Amino acid sequence: MNATPSPPPPVSVIMPVLNEERHLRASVRHILEQEYDGEMEVVIALGPSTDRTDEIAAELVREDPRVHTVPNPTGRTPAALNAAIKASHHPIVVRVDGHGMLSPNYIATAVRLLEETGAQNVGGIMHAEGENDWERAVAAAMTSRIGVGNAAFHTGGEAGPAETVYLGVFRREALERQGGYNEEFIRAQDWELNFRIREAGGLIWFSPELRVRYRPRPSVRALAKQYKDYGRWRHVVARYHQGSINLRYLAPPAAVVAMAAGIVVGATLTPAGFVVPAGYLAAITAGSVPAGRGLPLKARLRIPVALATMHMSWGYGFLTSPRSLAKKVIASRRPAVVRTAA
Repeated sequence: MNATPSPPPPVSVIMPVLNEERHLRASVRHILEQEYDGEMEVVIALGPSTDRTDEIAAELVREDPRVHTVPNPTGRTPAALNAAIKASHHPIVVRVDGHGMLSPNYIATAVRLLEETGAQNVGGIMHAEGENDWERAVAAAMTSRIGVGNAAFHTGGEAGPAETVYLGVFRREALERQGGYNEEFIRAQDWELNFRIREAGGLIWFSPELRVRYRPRPSVRALAKQYKDYGRWRHVVARYHQGSINLRYLAPPAAVVAMAAGIVVGATLTPAGFVVPAGYLAAITAGSVPAGRGLPLKARLRIPVALATMHMSWGYGFLTSPRSLAKKVIASRRPAVVRTAA
């Protein structure tokens, strides 16, 4: 007789949310409609939103007993994640953001990959999609090599071990062993946690089978703030862990310095200085052509603006990241906790 297959493990989905009225309901719907036979719970950590996020979350709780909420008065993402982890119960923990839309088989695929690879955390592609011309332009920039370099979780790649992954599907034991997220990392908290997991001998696994549809920031200002914060915190990571920087990360700050120098030289010494900013603008304009293939004309025309906003804001954030911030974060460093033999 064939043995009855064991049921899939129950999963906890954790969501840090702040001002997510636009996408929260759709994001939760994509979770609850997963093609997964195991038990599931959704824990939403509510920051101090100024829109209808709390009201929508309360409606979701009333509509489905699998949905719960916990408060996150700080509004900080790592604090929200830790609060949601503490309030959840199941052995598999799935991180989802309030503007992320899981593909239908995301959880089932992730659970299978955890079993097949023995990894402590698996993740896949952050597939940016827009709902209007500006968001489509940002999505094209965020999924192009001229926009983000060779980052696999943006542009795709072969399955295999990784330094970090987008969002992540974890074994709870790995999260609890490392004490959760370091709450000093306002950004880059995923990288820092995955660093500790790897330092303790755990495997982080990237797979293009896993896809999450991501909604880009809705304005130039919001995109600029997002990428300035990315650059600021990537410099913190570089100071936190020497040797983690590479040419891809240095390109935006180098571009900012070159652009500024070119403008100053062009304005004060010789017009030849303007060759540098003119060359950069020509490069991103040319690069936007393949990135925008298949998009409406209005979206294609906005791609160079999105690229420049991403590059310049990231580079500015990296260059102006205060050393005092890195010192504070380094002082909070948690040593990786290695599993001890029973």
